[in-house]
Amino acid sequence: MAAAALRVARRQLSQHSGSGAPILLRQMFEPKSCTYTYLLGDRESREAILIDPVLETAPRDAQLVKELGLRLLYAVNTHCHADHITGSGVLRSLLPGCQSVISRLSGAQADLHIEDGDSIRFGRFALETRASPGHTPGCVTFVLNDLSMAFTGDALLIRGCGRTDFQQGCAKTLYHSVHKKIFTLPGNCLVYPAHDYHGHTVSTVEEERTLNPRLTLSCEEFVKVMDNLNLPKPQQIDIAVPANMRCGVQTPPS
Repeated sequence: MAAAALRVARRQLSQHSGSGAPILLRQMFEPKSCTYTYLLGDRESREAILIDPVLETAPRDAQLVKELGLRLLYAVNTHCHADHITGSGVLRSLLPGCQSVISRLSGAQADLHIEDGDSIRFGRFALETRASPGHTPGCVTFVLNDLSMAFTGDALLIRGCGRTDFQQGCAKTLYHSVHKKIFTLPGNCLVYPAHDYHGHTVSTVEEERTLNPRLTLSCEEFVKVMDNLNLPKPQQIDIAVPANMRCGVQTPPS
């Protein structure tokens, strides 16, 4: 995208709009990587966005968008995932007019790149971008403009957090990201993570501030815990990361 066109696109992304009616929200699950994909829509304008789509379930997501009579503006990724390939590229093909979005700091390709403080508008609603690095350098959290819900990617999980032992992860950075960018939100703000491995679907900022067994530790204790997790390598990392570096523009499967 040419520089001038990108500046115009970024101005369009940054427009805020008030929310006068309940947002349309659908939470969908992909079982292999335990990934949540979120569809958010404005019931009046019918404009919508998808957060963290997965390649294998992109047809399902596109079908739901059509069934609900929505127009998908953006397929957004909270970061460059290591455990699945994003569905952004396929969605651009299945739903013409949809654009892929990811943080500029991810280093990944996309139609539009966002930075800390940018807002993504769909109808009367907007999502504020809050940089929350640590799991990866390009992680972001999306906060609805009335502060009622946050989509935290892998930065903050329900009673947990994303690992920090690959993709330039840093436990200290993650700790400060969560405490400064997420735990400063209102306590009743709903927390919607990118993954869950225990059957949970949603939490709140207050729950995680007080009950998260890792992030209630001191920073020094947190770093020690994260440095000694000894987790196995993600099964799809060697395939997923290279594909996701072409986020939203990878060639759809034939």
